[in-house]
Amino acid sequence: MDKKYMYRALQLAQKGMGHVSPNPMVGAVIVYKDRIIGEGYHQKYGEPHAEPNAIASVKKEDQQYLSEADMYVTLEPCSHYGKTPPCADLIVRTKLKNVYVCNLDPNPLVAGRGIKKMTDAGVHVETGILEEEGLEVNKRFFKTMIHNKPYVILKYAQTADGFVARENYDSKWISNGLSRQLVHKMRAEEDAIMVGSNTAKHDNPTLNTRDWAGKNPLRVVVDREHKLNQSLDLFDNELKTICYTTSFDEENENLAFIPLGKDTFFEDLLTDLMGRKVRSVIVEGGSRLLTQFIEKGLWDEAHIFTSSTTTFGKGIEAPTLTNARKVSSQQIEGDDYSIYKRR
Repeated sequence: MDKKYMYRALQLAQKGMGHVSPNPMVGAVIVYKDRIIGEGYHQKYGEPHAEPNAIASVKKEDQQYLSEADMYVTLEPCSHYGKTPPCADLIVRTKLKNVYVCNLDPNPLVAGRGIKKMTDAGVHVETGILEEEGLEVNKRFFKTMIHNKPYVILKYAQTADGFVARENYDSKWISNGLSRQLVHKMRAEEDAIMVGSNTAKHDNPTLNTRDWAGKNPLRVVVDREHKLNQSLDLFDNELKTICYTTSFDEENENLAFIPLGKDTFFEDLLTDLMGRKVRSVIVEGGSRLLTQFIEKGLWDEAHIFTSSTTTFGKGIEAPTLTNARKVSSQQIEGDDYSIYKRR
């Protein structure tokens, strides 16, 4: 067993970012005598998983070596029929000698059954290879499977003196163009993006991925009192959009108004998104909405862009993260881009 091949499998898995949700990202590498003879990853939801893609990639002249080859796969091979046949069955039929697994699958439909199928058939299986790295790659999947809630990412830009907008709620532009492009990349990678009523009213955002090639996320608006003007871009019916209220109830093809309980509003919101197969959501603002998620402990990760030059002097103060630890920081043309995780 050589961990470098699991690192490669994890690298491959991340190529599925933004394309496979609500499935996990999975990569697989097939090795014979310290030579990679096949590799693949789960490319799109509903299409073949990493294991069959890796096996199918093996050249005809190398197929004779499969029964003596090792597979490195980032998640336990599935054991049930879903949109595709069980990967564990395919591995058994292929007669691979050894299978090294990064993480066990918490999905109740799998949860050890894939490992059992393979070991019962005589395949040597080892698990827990680069386990922590695998948990990070599939943090969205594990959050939803274990806690039945979407992975929540807070995102906001703040001035050097700690404001997210001027007193009149104007916030354009705090971060630079490259930072904003990175935000559009983030949007393409996650399932949904959320704003509050003040941001919707004053910024009139479209919340699409116009500055990055990729899918548009589901747009989510929090408008408890159902007071937003329906002429806003968020209600243009161009992209799927959900507006959460406490009273108004109406659902059309591309626009839904969903009433939630006043006392359990945010918990119910996340539960409803889970029911719609939303496995991750970016909360983009404003400050009040971000603060509510922070105070309720309903966030997992925060991405904060801090300008080194823009100052407002006074305005709408940036949220204060609590129970947080910084995991990375970098400079983007003068902007400080830091990522925090909830402890």
